[in-house]
Amino acid sequence: MTCASIQTHAHSLDRPSEWVARWARTIRPDGEVLDLACGGGRHSRFLVSLGLRVCAVDRDPRALGMLDGITGVTARLADLENGPWPLQGLKFDGVVVTNYLHRPLFPRILDALAPAGVLIYETFAAGNERFGKPSNPDFLLQPGELLEIARGRLRVIAYEDIEVPAPKPACIQRICASALCVEV
Repeated sequence: MTCASIQTHAHSLDRPSEWVARWARTIRPDGEVLDLACGGGRHSRFLVSLGLRVCAVDRDPRALGMLDGITGVTARLADLENGPWPLQGLKFDGVVVTNYLHRPLFPRILDALAPAGVLIYETFAAGNERFGKPSNPDFLLQPGELLEIARGRLRVIAYEDIEVPAPKPACIQRICASALCVEV
């Protein structure tokens, strides 16, 4: 099965993804956001510009160094795949994950959402192997996989499983979903 095709405008890898930019305003104003596997922090910088506070997590100290001195960003060095979960007990109004997939973290990511918190997730999907890397199925979402993760725990606001031509041709899957509020 391959992803559907859609046209998008080219964007710089220094700018936030169009998906993150589109849905970031669904996060509670002045909220705290987790930018997981943040890399150089393009989304962290964007989220801070919206007045949000950001906890940026990555395993690369050089990448995190690019966030030094940015007011509103707290950088955390952590190996998400081989170390302990660095955010035990913390809740966020938003969680942003792009171009990263480590399935064992899905329960942790969902647990990190505060009531009514928003998950904005975008990464490569099955079908991407025809464009190059990533091509390993371990790093490609299967059709509907993000919907399955959300089922029963999140309210889906938007979802796509598409082929994009830019910044380079790729098959991607993305979701914006909010945590279900539980009445006490």
